[in-house]
Amino acid sequence: GRFIFPMAAHEGEQVGQFALGPAGIPTRIYDVDHQKADWVSIHEKICQLLIPIRTSFPFFNSEKERKHGMEQLLHRQKHLVDFTHKVAQKFVFEGKHEEAIPAALHSLRFSIDTCGPDSVELVPAYLILAEASTGLGRLTQAEEYLSQAQWIVLKTSDCSNGIQSKLHRNLGLLYAAKGNFEESLYHLATDIYFASCAFGTHDISTSGGYFHMANVFFRQNKMDIADSLYTEVTDIWHAHFSRLIQLACFSSTLSCMLFIHLKCFILNIDEAQQAEASQVLNAILDIREQAPKQQPAKTANVVHALAMLHYLIFDFPKATFLITKQLPNQDASEAIHHLLKYIKSKLFYTK
Repeated sequence: GRFIFPMAAHEGEQVGQFALGPAGIPTRIYDVDHQKADWVSIHEKICQLLIPIRTSFPFFNSEKERKHGMEQLLHRQKHLVDFTHKVAQKFVFEGKHEEAIPAALHSLRFSIDTCGPDSVELVPAYLILAEASTGLGRLTQAEEYLSQAQWIVLKTSDCSNGIQSKLHRNLGLLYAAKGNFEESLYHLATDIYFASCAFGTHDISTSGGYFHMANVFFRQNKMDIADSLYTEVTDIWHAHFSRLIQLACFSSTLSCMLFIHLKCFILNIDEAQQAEASQVLNAILDIREQAPKQQPAKTANVVHALAMLHYLIFDFPKATFLITKQLPNQDASEAIHHLLKYIKSKLFYTK
């Protein structure tokens, strides 16, 4: 069938490395190794942020002060939800699935504290847990997480296109891991539909669906379709980075420190996006370089996109290496020459 419905799960039941708590919420079963892993992956990063949340409320002199205190607590909790979610997503994109799970569990628990156990706000955390579990080969555990996420989505009449896109993407990944390519392609096509409605057909948020669909066709040895989709993914990231480069061009009149301080506002690329772009583009580059029939122009486009990524995150040596070592002279377009010029003008900032 097209959907996975919630499985029977009881409080205290053990599933993999977890025990199911109230309402089927997974709880890590702790031992020394898991405590160390959790500390390295997320707890060390949020330890100081937890202090004001876990500190008892002071006595408030007025209703206004009490309301302000509650608003501050809610704001901190939402910040923790967002932060732990981004950390978990970054780990997933980097292929560090075991490290992603503690961060995603924290995000889930903070979401429950903030929004309640049945809120659609819990779905992103469930989906990262499912994707990490799929990456670890724990497909039964991944199904549990997806069951929870899908049940919430089915009960939510106004669920956003973005959430539905992510749900179907994870269902597609799960079915691909099972070798059920027909179901995988159905869900990935649905992912692309919802992502296109939410963000547009040529947005980086939509490109993930194209990429995973290309991987399925690649595994089916349908190379023409896979090649077309890999090209589409590369073009989307290439265009995205080209726009960011244009926004950054005016920085040549700014001091280095001012440019660095403004980078987050100018470039709008966070660590999770960096990890996703790096993972996707490097995977496509490997496929291009190992293909029996070489396509230099398409390979050059991937290298150029990667070089722009490294320029935008201030990794100038890597950007220079990609352009000067991995791009043949005949593939050096005017845009690439301009990028190399930008890189050289910034190199002294790294000294």
